Amino acid sequence: MTYVPRTLTETLLRAVEQYPVVYLTGPRQSGKTTLARSVLEGFAYFSLEQPRIREEAVDDPERFLARVAGASPGAARPAGVILDEAQRAPDLFSYLQGFVDERRGGPFVLTGSQNFLLSQSITQSLAGRVAVLELLPFSLAELHRRPALAPDQFETSLRDAPLPQRPADLDLDACLFAGSMPPIHDRGLAPTQWLDGYVTTYIERDVRQVAAVGDLTDFQRFMGLCAGRVGQLVNHTALAEDAGIDRKTARRWLSVLQASYVITLLAPHFENFSRRLVKTPKLYLLDTGLACNLLGITSAAQLATHPLRGALFENLVVSELLKVWRHHGQRPRLHFWRDRTGHEVDALLDFPAAPVPLEAKADATLARSYFKGLDFYCGLQVEAAGAAGAAAPAASGMLVYGGDDWGDHWGHIVRPWWALT
Repeated sequence: MTYVPRTLTETLLRAVEQYPVVYLTGPRQSGKTTLARSVLEGFAYFSLEQPRIREEAVDDPERFLARVAGASPGAARPAGVILDEAQRAPDLFSYLQGFVDERRGGPFVLTGSQNFLLSQSITQSLAGRVAVLELLPFSLAELHRRPALAPDQFETSLRDAPLPQRPADLDLDACLFAGSMPPIHDRGLAPTQWLDGYVTTYIERDVRQVAAVGDLTDFQRFMGLCAGRVGQLVNHTALAEDAGIDRKTARRWLSVLQASYVITLLAPHFENFSRRLVKTPKLYLLDTGLACNLLGITSAAQLATHPLRGALFENLVVSELLKVWRHHGQRPRLHFWRDRTGHEVDALLDFPAAPVPLEAKADATLARSYFKGLDFYCGLQVEAAGAAGAAAPAASGMLVYGGDDWGDHWGHIVRPWWALT
């Protein structure tokens, strides 16, 4: 197994120099432990998954922190400390606050796969002392062992960004089907078998421990219903009815899935151009392989004629864009835009100068109709600038599609899917 360099590496190294505590979070099996142990030389490593270590951390936090940080008499002090699966001992954080304030050791890098930890413990105990970084599954750039694009390069619709060399054996349907979870690619595993186990582990472990879900079968069916709605507006009532649960439970279960990095909700953009806008978020899974698994897709070949292929491609584009920001340690400036008459763009990259609209189309052949949403939104930008007495912007959008062409087409930038990030 070869280590795949992660885009977040530089941000992580910078954070441990600037903060006494760094919280590295993200989906289970996204590579958090591997990243931390690979790049943080001289850091001592302790896993709170191990019963003996967890028991010590829970029973005597002060002594535990002193021991692992080398603050005990006669102990060698490491360069820092990695506490893996830190959500297993959440009470530790209140003690960690005083420990780092007294400069008795550190920096501490905490890893965890449940975002409940962030809201319930870290923000209360370590405010002002912690940098929060999120590691999502592999990006396309990481999978292909090339430098990833930075967020500011998207501000001009990647007009000047170089196009990398296309990998010879790349196939879109195979990419959608396999997803980007590191173990599948590190070990060359069959996606269906590994993801079956991932879903089972997630439900039986994280959900039972954290969310107190009574019927795990109902919850698994609910996950499948979410996968069938990728790219759609969230409808709690419809989800509840189809899952056989009440609306309140549907909301809570969506929160569970979001907090544990299974789904993400893309918020609408509220620049209205004096138009009535949709204000409901859209639902996506963070990994297309997991979405395919929950939909019962068992081979890449099935995707060729699958009715949700376009939605899964849109899901891929949105998740890749999230990685552009998250893997550079930044909060995503990503939304979608839709008015109540049906005009929309799949994603809106919200930069200070002007938002960049983006459309995702899975087909491998360009068609003029694919640019209709971009044309409409850019036209509104020009009209708004004129009404304000400002100079008309050089408005253009970006189309990401399933083919290989690139460059300017019909006034917009076209980028092939494999070169998105």
